Order: sequence, then C-alpha cells, then structure tokens
Amino acid sequence: MLTKKQLDLLEFIHKRVQRDGVPPSFDEMREALDLRSKSGIHRLITALEERGFIRRLAHRARALEIVKLPDALLASTAGGTSRGIAGDRPMAPVPANAGAVTAPQAVSLPVMGRIAAGVPIEAIAHASHSIAVPGDMIAGRGSHYALEVKGDSMIEAGINDGDVVIIRETSVADNGDIVVALIEDQEATLKRFFRRGNAIALEAANPAYETRILPEEMVRVQGRLVGLIRSY
Repeated sequence: MLTKKQLDLLEFIHKRVQRDGVPPSFDEMREALDLRSKSGIHRLITALEERGFIRRLAHRARALEIVKLPDALLASTAGGTSRGIAGDRPMAPVPANAGAVTAPQAVSLPVMGRIAAGVPIEAIAHASHSIAVPGDMIAGRGSHYALEVKGDSMIEAGINDGDVVIIRETSVADNGDIVVALIEDQEATLKRFFRRGNAIALEAANPAYETRILPEEMVRVQGRLVGLIRSY
C-alpha cells in the first residue's frame, strides 16, 4: 500500500509523461509535492521502485519509467478526472486494459533537421527525411513533425543529444511547456517556456546553461513537445 505522498508523486510523474513524453525534473517533483529538498523525492522514488511501480533506466539522466499504476490511481482516472496536483493539467483517463500490450499503427513524420538543446544552430527549414513513430504518440489534433536534438541543455528533462523529439505544431504555449522556440526568425531552440510580463524566458534543464530572457516580439513558438524517441 502506498502512502499519500508516494501516490501523489506517482500520479504527477504519470501525468507529465502523458503530457510531455518525458518525466518531470526533480525540482518539479519537489515543488509539486511541496517538499523542501530533493532528498525527500529520492526517498519517494526509491520506495516506488522497491514496490514495483516505477523503474529507473540506467545510463540516462533522471529517466523514469512507469511500470504499473495502483488501483486507487486507476479508479481516480476512470471517469476522466484526477485527484489533482497543483500546477498541472487534468490527466487523461487510463483504460481498464492499460496493462495490455498492443501494436499501435505507425505514423510517418518528417524530420525537420536538428534542434538546438545547447548552443545556437540555424533555424529549421526543410525536412531531411521521414521517421515512423507509434500512432499513440501523436497527441491531439494538428500537424506533427520530428526533430533531432543537438546538445545537452535539456538533459535533466530526460532529453539527450541525438534523441528525436516529436513536436505538435502550435503557436501558443503554457508556462512550463517544452517548446520549439524561434528567436528573431533565425535561431531555433528547444527549451521550457515561461511568460514574464512582456518578456519570454527560455529555460534549460541543465544548470550549466543560463535562462534566456527575451522581449516577447523576438520569440515565436513553433510547436510543443509531445513525445521522444531514443536509439541505442
């Protein structure tokens, strides 16, 4: 049986993976559960791993995988509602046969070159090739495309150099979304988006990189992260 904090953390991780395709950072977990230090999050993650609900993936920066959900969490999402953790969106309902393995239909998406998750690179222009992705990775309506990640500035969000990210085209974003941002129509970058008055903050998920704060008119959102593919 899980404690309330363990259940809250499992729900938060599950919601973020569904929304962003990657687990939340330790700082985001700490803030969501209103804990003072990351050590409390480490203890909760260890407890969830020992009970078989999550798995830590080796050789990846803070990568977690949901193995199963407890009955209490399945029941809370069955009607399309969740118990709700502050600062997050409602979680999509989990189907009763969530444990069943199916083969989702593959969808071909254009790979629009590389996206900077570190030092600036040229803006993305044309598709270089296509990639097949699971159909259930396509989130919501609208066009989607893929980008190869170059750099390590989003490593604490589980996004590594060489990964392929799946992007849903949109020109709007909520605070905390991981987006493709086009700066002065010249530089494309993958960062967390935050609105600060008349400015936009593009925040890395790596303490080695500073947050960039730019005038609103210099930044255009090109899409939001909905999935990630990694090759070994």
